Amino acid sequence: MTSQELDQLCINAIRFLAVDMVQKANSGHPGLPLDAAPMAYTLWTRYLRFNPHDPYWFNRDRFVLSAGHGSALLYALLYLTGYDVSLDEIKRFRQWGSITPGHPESRLTPGVEVTTGPLGQGFGNGVGIAIAEAHLAARYNRPGFEIIDHRTYAIVSDGDMMEGISSEAASLAGHLKLGKLTYMYDSNHISLASSTGVTFTEDTAARFEAYDWHVQSIEDGNDLQAIDGALRAAQQERERPSLIVVRTHIGYGSPHKQDTFQAHGSPLGEEEVRLTKENLGWPTEPPFYVPDEALAHMRQAVEQGERAQGEWNDRLAAYADEYPDLAQELYHMMRGELPEGWDADLPRFPGSTAPMATRVASGKTINVIASKVPALMGGSADLNPSTHTALEDRGDFQSPDLDVADTQGSIGGGWGYDGRNLHFGVREHAMGAILNGIAAHGGLLPFGATFLIFSDYMRPSMRLAALMKLHVIYVFTHDSIGLGEDGPTHQPVEQLVGLRAIPDMLVIRPADANETVAAWQVATAHQGGPVALICTRQKLPVLDPEQYPEIHLGVEAGGYILAHAPQGGEPHLSLVATGSEVHLALAARERLAQEGIRAQVVSLPSWHLFDAQPARYRDQVLSPDVPILAIEAGSPLGWRSYVGPQIAVVGVDRFGASAPGGIVMDEYGFSVENVCRRARALVRQPA
Repeated sequence: MTSQELDQLCINAIRFLAVDMVQKANSGHPGLPLDAAPMAYTLWTRYLRFNPHDPYWFNRDRFVLSAGHGSALLYALLYLTGYDVSLDEIKRFRQWGSITPGHPESRLTPGVEVTTGPLGQGFGNGVGIAIAEAHLAARYNRPGFEIIDHRTYAIVSDGDMMEGISSEAASLAGHLKLGKLTYMYDSNHISLASSTGVTFTEDTAARFEAYDWHVQSIEDGNDLQAIDGALRAAQQERERPSLIVVRTHIGYGSPHKQDTFQAHGSPLGEEEVRLTKENLGWPTEPPFYVPDEALAHMRQAVEQGERAQGEWNDRLAAYADEYPDLAQELYHMMRGELPEGWDADLPRFPGSTAPMATRVASGKTINVIASKVPALMGGSADLNPSTHTALEDRGDFQSPDLDVADTQGSIGGGWGYDGRNLHFGVREHAMGAILNGIAAHGGLLPFGATFLIFSDYMRPSMRLAALMKLHVIYVFTHDSIGLGEDGPTHQPVEQLVGLRAIPDMLVIRPADANETVAAWQVATAHQGGPVALICTRQKLPVLDPEQYPEIHLGVEAGGYILAHAPQGGEPHLSLVATGSEVHLALAARERLAQEGIRAQVVSLPSWHLFDAQPARYRDQVLSPDVPILAIEAGSPLGWRSYVGPQIAVVGVDRFGASAPGGIVMDEYGFSVENVCRRARALVRQPA
């Protein structure tokens, strides 16, 4: 058998494993695997460095299937190259309990780097992965010791290219000159509902050239020599990310469905599967047939991967001998460990501190953490002055070739790939996906910031971060109608409840500077998913830690009694609040005490943390026998789980208004008078 014949045998093995998966499940997307198998085969067998027996080898090349609907292609590659994905799991595609779900899931299937499916997300993830690689390489590599040195590849589709998130991410990647990033564009001119000629007729190659990408085009997606040459050229290009536009034919080989949208998202059908196999010279029976020669050839990846990782391990050991301190720091980062004593010097704000917005307290805290946690890296969507998320004197992540004239607004510490401040520009969509890529790469703790209202732009990425359980920190400021004059377009109402509804998303809304410090402490150490910190624009009084000693433990628990009922008596009701409204609750408590109503104040910065506490603790904080009045400048949805059947929430169920923040809050009922009025209605006046 010639090498060309062996190549074709392997390509068809990939194709028909995927086709048989979809047909057996009677669900899935056969079109992309049929047309993209040649480019995927060439990449995986000639260029991609990986070890199937250690999917998490740190210096592996990363591969992202941004077109996640073509997951059967990826599972076929994983099985054939020797990952722990058995043929039985291949046969259980899209079935309950399988590790071969309908779209790739990184926490489920060995070898899947990121969870994809929502189009454009994987495109942005790849940019984040490339940023992480460039940053770690710049910080830790030394002459003769290129410890961090790998490439990022992806297969993207027409649908990916249509999504706006890809445009944002591509623009930033070109600006940053991420030369170790290569995307193969499966340009088959078909989407789910029609040909792309109905909606998508732009010159995509020209667009990416304008983004300063290195662009190549291949006219025949089955031309392995052309694909190989393009990948080699991309590997040699170090100054620009690469896009290889590969003209393919969806459902390749299918006599009746090739080049039709019917091949995109539905099984071919038993008869069409048979005809397609006959057309491409493949045995029609049995299904899931893999020739021994093809399997042996592709399983060479195991030996090659173990050898490559072994050589890297030797280099890493020599690096540790030469640079022991750097190596120790890098080891901790690769394992996701925090340095000893990382939180020893966190700020503590005395009660005499002047009123301070929690966004300002967040900025002070994050800079202390950054001095102790080298993994912390991030930035904002062009909002550093407003979100207070600049890491002072930590440098800007930029291409070392950035023109000096373009560095106005630099944060300090110079610029280069070793900088820890990321500038995303006005690109919240891309920021969310890029943060996921950085976290998925490993070794870094990324954060991103914008106004809470614009979290909606990031929601798909945040949802995927939670699904992947990635440790990403979001800093959302300007958290309510209290921001004032910018008006309803910038005043969040429904965002808090929306974020809280995302499974495995930890949301913390601190009440003052000291709760903010505690929130950052929780967010930095948190395992098991992303964290959203919700901060104010307006200044708030600082809770005196001498008077309120439970602040840090209370935030860790998600909720606590901040102020007990006056005179130590049993409370008539609990005033429960988050964020800035905690101070309103404290003021109302004092007013009610003058009327003989004993109210305790509960600060509840995180529903998720509080709900995770034992029932005994929750009942101590919020007794089932004590009426509750909840106060939060956001949608009242969700509060009923705490206040019971009574609708006892001071909230916001309409859009905001443009006026000074204090006036808006007062007009919307966030006043001592209104809180007291609502409280009186919940309790019977003492005799």
